[in-house]
Amino acid sequence: MQTLAVDIAVTFVDDAKALVTGLCRAALNAATAPINRVANTCDVAGVLEQRRATFRMWRASRARARRERRRFSLLGRFSPFRRLAHLT
Repeated sequence: MQTLAVDIAVTFVDDAKALVTGLCRAALNAATAPINRVANTCDVAGVLEQRRATFRMWRASRARARRERRRFSLLGRFSPFRRLAHLT
């Protein structure tokens, strides 16, 4: 059984992690919004939508792997170009 102090500390760390992740995601979206807007405008053949669907499938398999407790590298998690994978 955990003590109340441990529960409070774990909750604080989880909340701080979620806050930092959210702020980084918001900053990244603000920085890449013009690039995404231009890419969507230039996408005549619908290639980006197909790649987004592939990315969603990849993300679902990654969530499945996370449930199985597989580890991923930190570089991939904090890479500034991770959200632009569908543009390549």
